[in-house]
Amino acid sequence: MSRPIQAHIDLSALRNNLRVVRRASAARVMAVVKANAYGHGLLQAAGALRDADGFALLDVRDAVALRDAGFRQPILLLEGFFSRDELPLLAEYELTTVIHSRQQIEWLDAYPRKNGLAVWLKLNSGMNRLGFAPQEFPAAMERLKSHRAVREVTLMTHFALADEAPGVAAQLTLFEQLTANRHLPRSLANSAAILRHPASHSDWVRPGIMLYGSSPFADASAESLGLQPVMTLSSELISVRDIKGGDAVGYGATYRAERALRIGTVACGYADGYPRHAESGTPILVDGKRTRTLGRVSMDMLSVDLSGLPDARVGSRVVLWGEGMPIDEVARAAGTISYELLCALAPRVPVRR
Repeated sequence: MSRPIQAHIDLSALRNNLRVVRRASAARVMAVVKANAYGHGLLQAAGALRDADGFALLDVRDAVALRDAGFRQPILLLEGFFSRDELPLLAEYELTTVIHSRQQIEWLDAYPRKNGLAVWLKLNSGMNRLGFAPQEFPAAMERLKSHRAVREVTLMTHFALADEAPGVAAQLTLFEQLTANRHLPRSLANSAAILRHPASHSDWVRPGIMLYGSSPFADASAESLGLQPVMTLSSELISVRDIKGGDAVGYGATYRAERALRIGTVACGYADGYPRHAESGTPILVDGKRTRTLGRVSMDMLSVDLSGLPDARVGSRVVLWGEGMPIDEVARAAGTISYELLCALAPRVPVRR
């Protein structure tokens, strides 16, 4: 028999979460499916999100895979193209590309085809990652509007603080100032802005993490936002033992029992994608009841506290995150974010849909 660990992907939850986006905004939805749909499986997730108005990702090979699978919506390359050699492929598969640098425009200048490409021009409004600086943006906009290789232009930016107290006001104001009187489609809102900053919705919204059932906010649970977990990572207890007060658990003896305890060993470790840096006390479910991890996570196993769970035994179901155990809680306890946990699911973990 194989190890009992598995990930279950609930495609109906994806569809539910897309409906939450629709209720929050009347804008067209560009569903973000980068990083293998945040670890959920690109083609399967896109199939569940077939009612989205478009898809956004990074790798041109993934975009081609979507086209070959029959998806006809706009497909946006969020980092654009990485050399001029990719431009014929973009035209052949009718892919939309972000333009964020002068180098990309120079590559466009050398592209012989006319009126072939749809582009999204990116403003660096404060994120300081990709995009044209404010003083460069108007010239880039005019250049692309009249460019022989471009058939349509959408304007975009990305918010750095949509999920925090400063919000989007400063970036939104700058964007509006630079795009005033330009009758072009716009896209600004990520998951946090979709839910809390309706003034930023404009023509296209770009939901990412909320589609996968995680909250973009530290002060609001996914459940309170109507979101359902899509991925549930589960396993089983493979050992149960009693330890005495003073006994240590795991590598480095980072946890030492203050009293006699009953503990269990779970078939899941950092080689499966569970965070090694999760400290003792990280929440976990055993037979549907909340308990905590103990000691250091090892490559293939971790330990849990079974005090108060007298019926737990070898074979008891353990939920690491997902149904009944919000991934956001696990991520906070491990000092990380849900994005990292979802994307880190290891290839060796069987996935059931």
